[in-house]
Amino acid sequence: MSKNLWFLTEERSKKEVIATIFQKFAKDNGFAIFIDTIRILPILSKGKFTFTYEVTGFRCNQVEKVFVKTVSGNSSFTDFLIFYQEKEPTSKDTPIYAIEETKTDDKESRNTGVYQRCSKFVFIENYYPKTKKIMLYNLQVEQKEKPTETYIFGTRLLLTLGVEILGKKLDGKIFVPFKTIDEIIDFKNNMRKAPAGNVPILLKKMEGKIQISGRLYKSGGLSHDPNIGALSIISAVLRKLGWKDKIEITQHGLEQNNVGATNKFVQIANKLDISLEKLILPKAAMNANYWKYDIEGEKLGTIFIHLVVENFANGMSIFENHAGCEKGYFITAKGEPIPLAKYTDRVKYKAGDKSQIINIPDLVLIDLSNKIIIDIEGKKYQFRNNGIKELAGYDAFDKIYNKPNYPNYKITRTVVLYGSQEGKIVEIEIGFLLNENGKLILGVKAPKLFQEAIRNLLDFWKN
Repeated sequence: MSKNLWFLTEERSKKEVIATIFQKFAKDNGFAIFIDTIRILPILSKGKFTFTYEVTGFRCNQVEKVFVKTVSGNSSFTDFLIFYQEKEPTSKDTPIYAIEETKTDDKESRNTGVYQRCSKFVFIENYYPKTKKIMLYNLQVEQKEKPTETYIFGTRLLLTLGVEILGKKLDGKIFVPFKTIDEIIDFKNNMRKAPAGNVPILLKKMEGKIQISGRLYKSGGLSHDPNIGALSIISAVLRKLGWKDKIEITQHGLEQNNVGATNKFVQIANKLDISLEKLILPKAAMNANYWKYDIEGEKLGTIFIHLVVENFANGMSIFENHAGCEKGYFITAKGEPIPLAKYTDRVKYKAGDKSQIINIPDLVLIDLSNKIIIDIEGKKYQFRNNGIKELAGYDAFDKIYNKPNYPNYKITRTVVLYGSQEGKIVEIEIGFLLNENGKLILGVKAPKLFQEAIRNLLDFWKN
């Protein structure tokens, strides 16, 4: 009997990403695969959601079915774990791929494009050392023609660690794994220096020790994600290339009370035997499991309504920011993706005017039949009143994005909930509730788009 492919993810699964992973899987295994129109459909049983999606629109004789389930990582989790087996995976099963997906190129950000993701690949080594690691670029904006030094250095470190790069054209003469420790040190230390006032990441090799400078203190604690990623992967690659002596992080800016045993960098530092200058690193016990099935996150509701609308109604998403997922681009009426600004006026914000922050919805759907845009706030059921209050904060978002791009559309706002065992909704501001038993509950004034999508979904699963 053929096995199934299981996609376990914290993200909202995208058709183009699933197709790319299919193709990678088929190529690696020598399987013939045919891909048509990919659809990600919620599986219902007796009218209730089973918290599993089935992917249709492909054919491979070695794959029986393809399923998607939402999971939650216990710490630094890659975006996808892919399993090839008959039964639903458990945390004790070994995935064939661990995939980190990003839409960010170094054209937008040097750090988030590569460094910020690196710690995930270092972290997963503790759980699934034999799993193939992949960085997947799902680029929606044009790739930068000339890569930055930061991107070259970070990508070469990933390649040295054994991470495969998909979705980007890489110059094979430039992007090659590092062969020696001295090569890493020379490359990094010869890169363009950081602006004055910043702590540069530099490596210094001495007898029995390599020191790496890099600031880790941010926002009151150990939370400088790009540097956490950079220092993690540099240290991991030094160990892989045979450095057995001390690795010490200097100029980190941390105090002893900033270094907690549950911090992901502290956990990585324990595993790689990294020390922090003048601080005592606490012993950090790793969580027994790398992931668990998500049965409580608010995004279970917003991802569900997103996928149901796109598959069972004449609607689509023009912006998504599901809780804990990568923020998407805003899609204009011409189909162009544009990144969102954080502030209406950055100068005023920096001067202390917090009202300049642009509050963004968790999801924006467009009803093409009725010419309506729906701003959606996602919440757990117990926080529904907070969600209702937050609906009032989208004026700047509508003024800057929705109205100029869709001038002939009416704009409405609603709340989508997940959780509880409630069987009805009384608040008119709430459009949809997916309860913890999988029951689909429409609000008394649910948008027509929701009503159409849920009606067609239920019809689809009727016996």
